[in-house]
Amino acid sequence: MSAQKLFFAGSGGQGIILMGQMVTYAAMFENKQTTYYPSYGPEMRGGTANCTVIVSDREVSSPLIYEADCLIAMNLPSLIKFESLVKPGGVMLLNSSIITQKATRDDIRVFYVPTIDIARELGSPRSANMVMLGAAVRATEVVKQETIERVMREKAFTGKKAETIPANIKAFEYFKI
Repeated sequence: MSAQKLFFAGSGGQGIILMGQMVTYAAMFENKQTTYYPSYGPEMRGGTANCTVIVSDREVSSPLIYEADCLIAMNLPSLIKFESLVKPGGVMLLNSSIITQKATRDDIRVFYVPTIDIARELGSPRSANMVMLGAAVRATEVVKQETIERVMREKAFTGKKAETIPANIKAFEYFKI
């Protein structure tokens, strides 16, 4: 495996930062080298949020990227701003529940994932980010699916949040690539 560079983008409250953290923890559990670099506005919800995750079998010298192997865009402003960041041959996943615009690139693989619609259908509207995370993990194979499920149990959803694990696993496993 060479380095994979993922860029998660959306607005605050969409679980952008959590998705990046979960991939980072999974990479660590798999004894891979990783960096995680979050960026978000001062707003609690509705402001901008994005993060960069690099996963490699070699030491990662910087968390900054100038092109991404994969872009996960959860809202339209993220698609507009970051579509050009994806390297040719890369992957882009779009939250088609709220992004009605199509990608303009034809040199990348694009997946339209109706995250909110799926989460509602599953009876767990807050798990839209887990639907997208599952799609991203399957599209990139950056980490193993079972490792993300371990992260859910051991890192992401502990304490009172542990009751959400079954619904989040169901959402994570739902969208097939």
